[in-house]
Amino acid sequence: MTIARGVAPFWIDPESRELDFPDVELALKEPDGLLAIGGDLSVPRLLQAYRSGIFPWYGPGQPILWWSPDPRLVLYPERLHVSRNLARTLKKAVFEVTMDTAFESVIHACAAPRADDSGTWIMPEMEQAYLDLYRQGHAHSVECWQAGKLVGGLYGVSIGRMFFGESMFATATDASKVALARLAQQLASWDFRLIDCQIHTSHLVSMGANTMSRNEFVYVLKKACALPGPDSQWTFDNPGP
Repeated sequence: MTIARGVAPFWIDPESRELDFPDVELALKEPDGLLAIGGDLSVPRLLQAYRSGIFPWYGPGQPILWWSPDPRLVLYPERLHVSRNLARTLKKAVFEVTMDTAFESVIHACAAPRADDSGTWIMPEMEQAYLDLYRQGHAHSVECWQAGKLVGGLYGVSIGRMFFGESMFATATDASKVALARLAQQLASWDFRLIDCQIHTSHLVSMGANTMSRNEFVYVLKKACALPGPDSQWTFDNPGP
């Protein structure tokens, strides 16, 4: 069998072509959301995971770990909270903001060790997997530029009218916030249902993210993924500030 049945976490045979995951209700409560181990990072398996409310997250020296936490942190694009300081930054057009022009550079920057962290969870095989998703039109990036230099951005996966945020970075003040704000505004205009933020962070909560039960998340997810999405190559409808 592809998936060893029993007590989570379940084992997924990396040699199998079957893509089914266990029901997310079987995920562990401690650590919160751990559901399965193994498998691979192929495009079909990753897309099946996201459609099921599951995402990969693991560190160096670990096998692939698949998660579906309860509750889930989500952001409704139209409910994005823009602080006064961020509003001023957006109005001044401090950064040139683009979409899908430097995906590989964005994910590589997200993978770089942070000032307060000696490691990264975005290892080379993860970079390659999401680059494959991007090349097939399933992953997207937002880039912030200053004087021609990439100073911030984010990337994630899109299915239908769901966006699954993966990671962001900034080397200039507010660059990642601007990237998220511009993305949320664009997704709202495209009638996207949710931005999946995956796990709780104070940074995302400050911008309007809230928790949602896993049951409700999966319900919204399935409806949103079934809707037609925008073209595979993304650009802003309004390049504006």
